[in-house]
Amino acid sequence: MAMLARLARRVAPPPASAARQLSSGSKTFTVEFEKPFDAYLCDGPGMTSVETTTEDVLGLWKTMYKMRRMELAADQLYKSKQIRGFCHLYDGQEAVCVGMEAAITWKDSIITAYRDHCQQLSRGDSVERIMAELMGKATGCAKGKGGSMHMYMAENNFFGGNGIVGAQQPLGAGLAFAHKYKGDGSVAFTLYGDGAANQGQLFEAMNMAALWKLPCIFVCENNRYGMGTSSKRGAAMPEYYKRGQYMPGLCADGMNVLAVREAVKYATAHCRAGQGPFVLEFDTYRYHGHSMSDPGVTYRDRTEVSGVREKRDPVNKARSWLTDKAGMADAELKAIEVATRKGIDAEMAKAIAASAPPLTELYDGVYKDQNPNMFIRGCDMPSSHGDFSVSA
Repeated sequence: MAMLARLARRVAPPPASAARQLSSGSKTFTVEFEKPFDAYLCDGPGMTSVETTTEDVLGLWKTMYKMRRMELAADQLYKSKQIRGFCHLYDGQEAVCVGMEAAITWKDSIITAYRDHCQQLSRGDSVERIMAELMGKATGCAKGKGGSMHMYMAENNFFGGNGIVGAQQPLGAGLAFAHKYKGDGSVAFTLYGDGAANQGQLFEAMNMAALWKLPCIFVCENNRYGMGTSSKRGAAMPEYYKRGQYMPGLCADGMNVLAVREAVKYATAHCRAGQGPFVLEFDTYRYHGHSMSDPGVTYRDRTEVSGVREKRDPVNKARSWLTDKAGMADAELKAIEVATRKGIDAEMAKAIAASAPPLTELYDGVYKDQNPNMFIRGCDMPSSHGDFSVSA
């Protein structure tokens, strides 16, 4: 029963709003959008500001701050050689993930590429399980077999984490096809970067999605750089929201969580109305290199990175709304930050202490309904000292 209760907590979507007791009280205030929405073959939201509340922004900021601290902790684990292999961090882009989730539910599907830790968290998983997966531990969300690029939570309609550039794009169209086939009213979000926007399979997927009017939203997280190359050097037309050609598109400030939310609301309404696919582009930025093996400053200088941190950081931007517009005390927010860091440290310690997967996991899950006596060519199963049947 305890296990079922834990699963229920993971599967159940978070409530649309939750009452919070704030020492400074709650206020309604207006946030101006510094960057306008750029629309293609549609009118767009047509707004230059949005009205919000203290509770609303506080919830968004807390989630973004938690993601930021989780990614920085992963950076430490990698540098201390606790994480091996690939590791792609999301810090700087948190507003895209959080703003998108704020406009949809877990009934909607998401599929992305290898920068996927924060999507796993936003879909209901824990920092401990994400960290354990990064370190290849048995308690990880994919039993330690997937690592950084292969987070997965199908019960909440998150389908990864994909290591091959652009491979998730046609899969996202397939998820949208499934939603239309079932008639469940849900939408599929296919996330990719500006580098993967040049992959041919994206245009094949867009063509099918448009032909069949699939409820698919193609989301380009334009963080300005592919694997060491700026988008301006790698794309003949870096206006990615227009790449759908025959489908509407919208470009929004990907460093403003509220702008992201309004853009996603607009695109989702289009798809839910049966009008076919939509293209979103979010102008965002990654602070780390392409991966941890990339210092990130050979093709851009440190001044550029620090300039974005100072002027556009999505976490600090939301925090400033809370102090400047909602009137929250800085000490109150610092207390939340300290508690968040302590919580992440505790979960990280549990993940570090977890065990590696047993050798029996080496061949487990290769085939559906496999049994201990089945033959797998090229696998010397008896010498691995275990029974490689499907786990209970």
